[in-house]
Amino acid sequence: MIVPDVAQNAEAVADHYDELDSVYRRFWGDHVHHGLWITGQETPAEAVEMLVDTVGDRLRLQSGEACVDIGCGYGSTARRLALTRRVRVTGLTISAEQANYAAAHPTPDVDIQVCDWLSNGLTDSSADAAWAIESSEHMVDKPGFFAEAHRVLSPGGRLVVCAWLADTDARGWKVRHLLEPICREGRLPSMGTREEYEAMAAAAGFAIVGYEDVSSRVARTWTICAHRLLKALLLDRETRRLAVRARNRVFILSLPRLILAYRTGAMRYGIFTLTKVGKDEGPR
Repeated sequence: MIVPDVAQNAEAVADHYDELDSVYRRFWGDHVHHGLWITGQETPAEAVEMLVDTVGDRLRLQSGEACVDIGCGYGSTARRLALTRRVRVTGLTISAEQANYAAAHPTPDVDIQVCDWLSNGLTDSSADAAWAIESSEHMVDKPGFFAEAHRVLSPGGRLVVCAWLADTDARGWKVRHLLEPICREGRLPSMGTREEYEAMAAAAGFAIVGYEDVSSRVARTWTICAHRLLKALLLDRETRRLAVRARNRVFILSLPRLILAYRTGAMRYGIFTLTKVGKDEGPR
């Protein structure tokens, strides 16, 4: 597990997203996650929706099911899956700014709440499916993240986790100059490997149904963001002000690190598909 030199907590994560709210939406839209390119011809907007649709497919969502979006951002994933799969979604975010944006864009069967997943208060076995798109990285207690998902899901319930991962063999300069600073600058309390995620999921009671490494199909996200940021720094006064004065401006440094981390293989992007083992089932 990669742990940053400066400890990160939920308050730091919330502050990061609240302060950089306008920046995230300006440079990447209201989906705060990578795009997924299948043919390579998708626009960035199509690519981010492709990732959402892939999650929906992995979950095998059925009309009327109760779902939880863990770390829902602006609620865009919840809204899209509620509309396209006809499910009911409770979305949780620790960012007040993200929740305010979601409240201004209401959708039937979508309820967005300001809440820390690690103390969410949801009823046991109350959800049929859940997903976490790039939010587990921000959890201080990753075993607790999986344990809460297991508690909230009904027996046989499905969980999909899309996660930034450290390569299993990452060592030396890749950790010192790429992964550790990415964690510190991006407010990640830790970054795990595929093996660590699978071990935590299994310990919580999940069966590992599938895993897919899609690093090569998401990596261009950061090249696009870097180009957009450079253009904005030249042309937009508000972007220059944030780059100089914002408390979380250090995240700008992570853009070249993220590009290099993918190109060197130091960082991976994985999609885990998990199922809560029923009472009469054993681990598979």
